[in-house]
Amino acid sequence: MQIVTGINIFNKILDASIVTIGNFDGVHRGHAEIFAHLKQQSIIRDLPSVVVTFEPHPLKVISPESAPCLITTFEQKSKLIEEFGIDYLVVVPFSMELSQMSANDFVLRILCIPLGMRHIIIGHDYAFGRGREGNFNTLETLGVLNGFTLEDLPPIGADGEIFSSSLVRSAVADGDMEAAAQILGRYYHISGTVVHGREIGQTIGFPTANIATPNELIPSDGVYAAMVEVDGHLVKGACNIGFNPTFGGNIRTVEVFLIDYSANIYDHGIMVHFVRRLRSVQNFSDVASLKAAINQDVASCRTTLENLNVKYLRLAGRPEPCAH
Repeated sequence: MQIVTGINIFNKILDASIVTIGNFDGVHRGHAEIFAHLKQQSIIRDLPSVVVTFEPHPLKVISPESAPCLITTFEQKSKLIEEFGIDYLVVVPFSMELSQMSANDFVLRILCIPLGMRHIIIGHDYAFGRGREGNFNTLETLGVLNGFTLEDLPPIGADGEIFSSSLVRSAVADGDMEAAAQILGRYYHISGTVVHGREIGQTIGFPTANIATPNELIPSDGVYAAMVEVDGHLVKGACNIGFNPTFGGNIRTVEVFLIDYSANIYDHGIMVHFVRRLRSVQNFSDVASLKAAINQDVASCRTTLENLNVKYLRLAGRPEPCAH
């Protein structure tokens, strides 16, 4: 997949293409339906497939105080989109100036002239342009004038709910990882680097990997059963998110104890796939009580992770199950 961004988005990129457009935060199952249909139509029409998105998220610019915590980083989003076999990802640098561009100018200057758009697929409620003035009717009129066709896909959902990024954010914020996985079509994951922390776990026999992550959306405080990708291995883990009240912590941390794995992984990349929330954070009266609880957490993680839903474990690479 070729990524085009910056001023290059205004240059001639393609003579003809089929396009979809949106923020696509999280790349959930509703987005997946759009991308799969885009690819299918791309093959049928023998045209390159193009996903047009924005960076940063428009609300980060227009209304930072109401901007959501993003489900995916740009790197994670682009990798997930690439999995659908998309040919081009056009990343529009969003700014206040761009937010004032009319729907008509946006279609001409970003979709028609640079991309040679012949067909566009949008989600059921998508709107764009100044004041969100662009919608299906706008595109239909512009299509007649500029030689492209369009279609909007019906909403995708289950059990009476439409899949949406806001539903994913709500589920993750509540620690309901099963609900998040149902919408995403994969376990929610964060990635980052293993950094030095207070190293309390080391002193009580449960050394943890303290994770510095660029991900904005962190699950609610608690202990989670997780699958962890590290150094080409897939390892079971018990992940703790919170302030470590037993030891008077005042910084919220994400730490994971890697079960049956003991390599030195400081400064290494790591990816944590959250499978299930096991319990809330507790303030234990003494270290012995904490150690007993951690032993129970590890046992619960083993049981949970032996029965995980493999189809939801979407891996970044092809890690081997850990044999340590």
